[in-house]
This record gives sequence, structure tokens and C-alpha cells, in this order.
Amino acid sequence: MMWEFVTESLNRLYPRAAPWHVSYVPGEHDLQAGSVYPADGHWHYVTYGLGQRWGLELTFRLRGAGEQEPPQWPFVLLNRVAAYANSLPEPLEDGLWLDMRGPITGFPHSGGPDSRLTMLILAEDPELGGRFLQLVGVTAAEINGEVEIVDEPLMMTDPLR
Repeated sequence: MMWEFVTESLNRLYPRAAPWHVSYVPGEHDLQAGSVYPADGHWHYVTYGLGQRWGLELTFRLRGAGEQEPPQWPFVLLNRVAAYANSLPEPLEDGLWLDMRGPITGFPHSGGPDSRLTMLILAEDPELGGRFLQLVGVTAAEINGEVEIVDEPLMMTDPLR
């Protein structure tokens, strides 16, 4: 997936938004860059770099708490999942779940908060479609079916729940 496609897709979704951008040193990270867009009640993160190999990018929606700037720990999470994706012979797909073996926030090493969310479900981004897989943070009890996953249309992740 070309950078232009990602940028055009997000600009159509958020035509007046001023996104934040990060870029990475080639060879030191599995992503080339990332952006985060302020959205209604959340931050919408998107990756750049997986598309060249897999034809898809990752997204993550973090429920906002009125911050002036987006938290940076989701970029660490997205890069970890990108590293995993690049180690696979096949692309990631809708419905896959990943055990992050600790808080998805990277607590205490990433600056993110402590969280009971230790698992990710990958799902088609509800607004961008199938060329974007959204990471959705859940608990192990939710994955195991012990607790029902709350149906939320945008599948925002709230690490403090």
C-alpha cells in the first residue's frame, strides 16, 4: 500500500484534522512512519510501511481523555505488532488475536498506563475498510469467553477499563 493511499484515506475521514507524525530510522524499526489523527472522543493511529510487503496497514483507536497531544505508547505497540507481522510468511488477517504477554501499553517501559488489557484482536477498521487492520485491546478473560466483549462500533481501546 502506498503512502499516498494511506494519507488520502485518512484525509477523507478527517478532512480538517491536523495529524501528528512520527518517522523511524530505516533498519532500526519495522515501521517507516506513523500518524495519529484527533477524532471524536479518541485518537486514531495509523502505520506506514507494512503496505509495501503486505498490502495493508495497522490502525489503533485510543479513547481520549482530553489530552492536548496524543500519547506516544501506541506507536510502540504498533511497531511491536509490525515486527511480528514481518516475521510471518503470510499477512496478518481479520480475526487474529495476539497475546502481548503483558499490558498492551508497554507499562512500565513505554510511558503508558498500567492496564489489564494484555491481548489484541485484529479487525477490519470500521471506517477505513479491509486494507487497514485495527488493533483492539482486550483482556484475557474476554478472549477466553469468561467476560463478554462490549460491542462498540469504532472498537476504541480504553486501557484504563
